Amino acid sequence: MDKKTTQLRRYEVEKGRLTELADWFPTIAAVREKYGFTIEFAYADEESSEFIWAVSYPGNTDDFDKILAVYNDSPERAAAFAGFESPVKNMHLSFVNTI
Repeated sequence: MDKKTTQLRRYEVEKGRLTELADWFPTIAAVREKYGFTIEFAYADEESSEFIWAVSYPGNTDDFDKILAVYNDSPERAAAFAGFESPVKNMHLSFVNTI
């Protein structure tokens, strides 16, 4: 089995803005996929106003971090965020393993 690194991302979202984030999410997901990331899943927890998703990349955490830096500085990512006021109050990020 090929090695991949998966990051779990849990966002605390401003009350009343979860749908806005969920509707915009495919825009940024498409950009991530252009850089070789795979969106493993995405869920909106309306009761807690949280958006939970996982993203993976082939290789180890160093590989993930290197491509993340390229992605973060990309013009495509900047364009995806242009005009979008993020409703995310807090982000909880961690690398996770399948058990």
